[in-house]
Amino acid sequence: MDDELERYFRKSDLIPAIIQEESTGEVLMLAYMNRESLVKSMQTGYTWFYSRSRNTLWNKGETSGNTQKIVSIHADCDDDTLLVKVHQKGPACHTGSRSCFFKKIIHNG
Repeated sequence: MDDELERYFRKSDLIPAIIQEESTGEVLMLAYMNRESLVKSMQTGYTWFYSRSRNTLWNKGETSGNTQKIVSIHADCDDDTLLVKVHQKGPACHTGSRSCFFKKIIHNG
């Protein structure tokens, strides 16, 4: 499986992963995956990420219970970003918000 994943890590050891609620299309968060966390995510069916601040793997919801069950994983056209569709249990953001993207900067609609 490592050989199949090599293309995603040609530019960097970390790849951004956009996490989206499968049922609504809502973007929940952005995190980073390294090869090990992507493999663990694929093996377990739940999201695993690489923490750049702690330099370690972390499983979303491990302590909070707010887990992300993976529905699908897609790569973008350049193989340098992942879109992970999930069924989110509870809030995705550590602040308690459903999505990490709740701070409106501008709205031109």
